[in-house]
Amino acid sequence: MSPSPAIDPALLEPILVAWRTNQRINVRLLQQITPEGLRDTLSTRGGRSVSRQFAHLHNVRIWHLEERAKALASGAHKYETKDEPGRAELVKTLEDSAGRIEELFTRAAEGVERVRLPKRGAVQLLAYFVAHESHHRGNILLTLKQCGHPVAQEERYAIWDWDRI
Repeated sequence: MSPSPAIDPALLEPILVAWRTNQRINVRLLQQITPEGLRDTLSTRGGRSVSRQFAHLHNVRIWHLEERAKALASGAHKYETKDEPGRAELVKTLEDSAGRIEELFTRAAEGVERVRLPKRGAVQLLAYFVAHESHHRGNILLTLKQCGHPVAQEERYAIWDWDRI
């Protein structure tokens, strides 16, 4: 007998639609940033550059997978603290980790064993990821602006138009 699903299967598609939109926003923003902008930081003590903030998003996804569905984390790249990946590498790793998170939600809806969600469920996990990644997008936009490499206004507004992204 297979376990009961950790996600109501009727919620799976809306969860995946929101997750995919969040990922497209990350990639869209990343594609607007110049190589110089990726190196920008407001830290005077070695804090995260823009590139390292995107790497952090990827790593947090992988850390959650290691905790919630170890098999889905297997073989995933993890960035070291001082790594400064370029745009192409970041897009590749963010796409990979986004697909792995999508698989986590899918397996949870299918009732696959060895998938642990937070006590309050999949929607809470989705909300956590979107809030965390939105926080960093805001930090990235502020860093770019303060360092003289702002993203065009049209693109800054586009990340809020979830119906079109």
